[in-house]
Amino acid sequence: MEFRQYSLFDKLIRQFDAGLRTVAGNPPLTERPNPADLIPEAELSAKERELAGRLMRINHAGEVSAQGLYQGQALTARLPAVREKMERAALEENDHLAWCEQRCKELGTHTSLLSPCWYLGSLTIGAIAGIAGDKWSLGFVAETEHQVVRHLDSHKAQINPSDQKTHAILDQMKEDEAHHATTALHAGGAALPGPIKALMGLTSKVMTKAAYWL
Repeated sequence: MEFRQYSLFDKLIRQFDAGLRTVAGNPPLTERPNPADLIPEAELSAKERELAGRLMRINHAGEVSAQGLYQGQALTARLPAVREKMERAALEENDHLAWCEQRCKELGTHTSLLSPCWYLGSLTIGAIAGIAGDKWSLGFVAETEHQVVRHLDSHKAQINPSDQKTHAILDQMKEDEAHHATTALHAGGAALPGPIKALMGLTSKVMTKAAYWL
């Protein structure tokens, strides 16, 4: 398979466009429908709707961060095959981004006001991971996705079981994130050192707390 060679300027233009679409909305999506579209809305109390909305705001912020991470890694990945995997994963994460935003609106809340910060911070981290080497970049993806799966499990445990629309979105996201982690490892991702994993977990907690309120 032949891969088109993009100049640095081309890459920066594409990156700027991807960032605008991620933060401002209207990102490119796959062919998949929203898994919650055909599910009727449950009767939730005001408190339950508020909690579900805040948790979906966190998930949306996480997807904004994921876009920054994947785009940053694709920007600096050395092997075309690795770059292609990063770009495909980013496209699938866009589905999550759109689903979470739609669910936030349905629950009567907004997405995080700090989305530009989440994107730029993750873009920088992703680019650094890519510079470190493809095996570390892929290992970073795998660990990130494993941590996301744990977050999703935590959110599912807090949301009313009757809120099947929200649960359907979280279930599909969890399946996709686990698949991305497995794909990254099979592509040659290396296990990250313990201190790096701990730092990633701490950073995730900071983002989670901020996105819950903002």
